[in-house]
Amino acid sequence: MSQLLTTWIFWLAVTLVVFEGIDTVSRRFGRHPLLNPVLWSTPLLIAILLATHTDYKTYYDATMLLTFMFGPAVVGLAVPIWDRRAIIRRLAVPIVVALLAGAVTAFVSVVGLMWLFGAPPELLASVAPRATTTPVAMELTAMLGGIPALAAVATLFSGLLGAMSGRPLFNFMKIDDYQARGFAVGITSHGIGAARAFQTSVSAGTFASLGMALNAIATSILLSALSLLF
Repeated sequence: MSQLLTTWIFWLAVTLVVFEGIDTVSRRFGRHPLLNPVLWSTPLLIAILLATHTDYKTYYDATMLLTFMFGPAVVGLAVPIWDRRAIIRRLAVPIVVALLAGAVTAFVSVVGLMWLFGAPPELLASVAPRATTTPVAMELTAMLGGIPALAAVATLFSGLLGAMSGRPLFNFMKIDDYQARGFAVGITSHGIGAARAFQTSVSAGTFASLGMALNAIATSILLSALSLLF
């Protein structure tokens, strides 16, 4: 058994089984927001690693294939965006306005509040890019003098919160345009929100992917400009 715990195929299989198992439960209950697979698979895998006394490096090395496949999967999100380029071109003005409003709001809503409560600069730099994707957030945080590991946690939390609260909030606000819903989720909840949006409709997922990509660019420009001023 101990030898099995060091093999990559075992941990790859465990990861896929855990995620697919929770995703199956999520589908059975109509994609209830509280049954997000990322929300439950992460702590469950941590519990399995602790129970088997497996260190993170062993697990990370064993699941490198999934990490590698993440890159092509993100690039693949460009395909539905390209297919809908005519619609996106027609909506260019509202898209830019929503992007600027979303990027500034995502920054001010967290950094502004934490600054008012006296949070140190290192902590502010760690949460400032939390609405972008994890790799972008970690790079921006390192550039700003923050803690990349904390930025990854803040980004994950932001993505989960948006993916879980998006649908109930949009329904409450009676926003039924899936393009607008998807774009808002992509700006605030990056890849996790985009994955949730694709479960709703291809149109929502496409605009969520667009929002995720554009917000990563806008936030990078915004934070780079602010870093030069302060």
